[in-house]
Amino acid sequence: MTDILGAFVGITFLLVIYPFAAIAIKLDSPGPVMVGLDRVSKGKRVRVYKFRSMKTGTHDMKYGELAVRNERKDGPFFKIKNDPRITRVGRILRKFRLDEFPQFINVLRGDLSLVGPRPHEPNEIEQYPAAFRSLPLAKAGITGYSQVNGASSLPFLNELELDDYYLAHQSFLFDLRIILKTVAILIADPTAV
Repeated sequence: MTDILGAFVGITFLLVIYPFAAIAIKLDSPGPVMVGLDRVSKGKRVRVYKFRSMKTGTHDMKYGELAVRNERKDGPFFKIKNDPRITRVGRILRKFRLDEFPQFINVLRGDLSLVGPRPHEPNEIEQYPAAFRSLPLAKAGITGYSQVNGASSLPFLNELELDDYYLAHQSFLFDLRIILKTVAILIADPTAV
């Protein structure tokens, strides 16, 4: 029930920002307004929706020419400062986490939950240590315990440990704390989630 109510609130905001985001994205670079990215939730591959923040056709560059610039050396995740794939409008959308608002559609569809382990790409999940292989079987969330405790700045294993802790201690009050902390972080520093 919390997911449904949260999804409707999120989609209301999405409907407000969509026209402005769509115009900005289309004026900035060619390609679709929204994209569906392959992620794993509930043990299966799902298409997670986001406002497009990258130049079209550049996603796989992280496995090629950009691989040597990857700042994440401790696992399968990818992050580089001043990523050349990101558009000008995409930088603004990402800075304020507006690119993630379409994920409320995924929550309404039942693909994601408001709170849960971070959804990762199938090839990243293949590299999880054996102790964390059960994480992708849970319903992933648009926010979660790892996101509000460092997000992509966390070491690989630390992120998995936090998501594992969340699943072992999941409750309505724990979810509410994470949601409230997410909102507080977004107001204070959107780049921290």
